[in-house]
Amino acid sequence: MIDVINLSIRVGDFALDGINFHVPSGNYGILMGKTGSGKTSIIESMCGLLKPTSGTIKIMGRDVTHLKPSSRGIGFVPQDGALFSTMTVRNHLGFGLSIRKWDRKRIEKRVVELAETLRIFHLLDRVPYGLSGGERQRVSLGRALSYYPNVLCLDEPFSALDDETREDMYQLLKLIIDQTGIIIFHITHSYHEAQRLADKIFRIENGKILERGN
Repeated sequence: MIDVINLSIRVGDFALDGINFHVPSGNYGILMGKTGSGKTSIIESMCGLLKPTSGTIKIMGRDVTHLKPSSRGIGFVPQDGALFSTMTVRNHLGFGLSIRKWDRKRIEKRVVELAETLRIFHLLDRVPYGLSGGERQRVSLGRALSYYPNVLCLDEPFSALDDETREDMYQLLKLIIDQTGIIIFHITHSYHEAQRLADKIFRIENGKILERGN
């Protein structure tokens, strides 16, 4: 489960105070809000990329507020995917595992599992240049899922995709949830996307989180 309790964030002149929300295990949570409302700041604080000024972030009941990103059990797909231009798909999928000191044989086995699930096995020796938007997002997802995180955070992951590719990605995320039981927390501007995917929908308005149900 995800528990964010009385979280406060300061970024320059921008501030959020008293942010609270809960996403149960196995649920798909979506956060909506206007541009500049602080959605990305919240997700970056959860992932350890932005230090909150106060408050608590718990993942599966464990306080991760002050842990480094790699120790939180959270996979993150940023809006632009953040792929490395000279790194192959294979190396992207194994990147987080190398950081965690997995041995080569174990990394290769996990890379093959991910590539088969995400249907990108034929791309393993390609670099990101020339991949379609959907293929790039599959690589980003694979990298984020590689080390079996408890939570997957997505920041506007499908905003640049066409309708057919977006629908394909919806189906893929549902498959991932069915196979792993992972909790997904996803930022989007799309009401259709929220209704299509979410168990819980939250909206940030005037610096406060409002729960809209599902």
